Amino acid sequence: MTDFTEIWSYLSQGPLLWLTATIAAYGLGDAVYRASGRKPWVNPVLIAVIVLGFVLWATATPYAQYFAGAQFVHFMLGPATVSLALPIWDSRHHVRKALLPIAAGLLAGSATAVGSALGLAYALGIRGETLISLAPKSATAPVALGISEALGGSPTLTAVLVILTGITGAVVATPLLNRLGLKDWRARGFAVGVAAHGIGTARALQVNPVAGAFAGLGMGLNAVLTSFLAPAVLHWFL
Repeated sequence: MTDFTEIWSYLSQGPLLWLTATIAAYGLGDAVYRASGRKPWVNPVLIAVIVLGFVLWATATPYAQYFAGAQFVHFMLGPATVSLALPIWDSRHHVRKALLPIAAGLLAGSATAVGSALGLAYALGIRGETLISLAPKSATAPVALGISEALGGSPTLTAVLVILTGITGAVVATPLLNRLGLKDWRARGFAVGVAAHGIGTARALQVNPVAGAFAGLGMGLNAVLTSFLAPAVLHWFL
């Protein structure tokens, strides 16, 4: 037992362990997701979060120590977001035909995402840093963290809220949109991208290429609009 403790103490200080653990946890989540027949509620990101959370709890590893090793995955969020321009370019003819609906949907979606979160939180008595951290929850993580920090919120709390928003959107989007009878892949994808950023976009890409392209477009445009909209709406609650 002493030898194992010493080995663990040595390994846990290196960045490779937690990077490997993150990749392995997602690999496990993806395997379970595939085995389920790609059921939307068996989300690989959710499974990875649960597995990693249990490992960190069981080993008493501080989050800061884990992130020091897994931050390469965080760094790759930027290039991954930029790469979504490729499916958007491939579907540019669809985008040109829907510019007005895209603009209307973007404004409605962004305003609802920011306003509903702040309104409900304010009504429940949430104030200060926590309230500020809620404002950019539907923007993609790199942008949301920057907005939160600039407004005086907690980037760490915002990161948690962004992940929860994305997972929730990815899980409920397909059954909800099916129930609503929405069959246009452009509208479905754009709605998921605006509401559930990168995680929702990943789900949309698995379902349909056009939906994935519009989800990526919605995610990118929503990130830009939220950076302007969040401070303006937040002003009414502070």
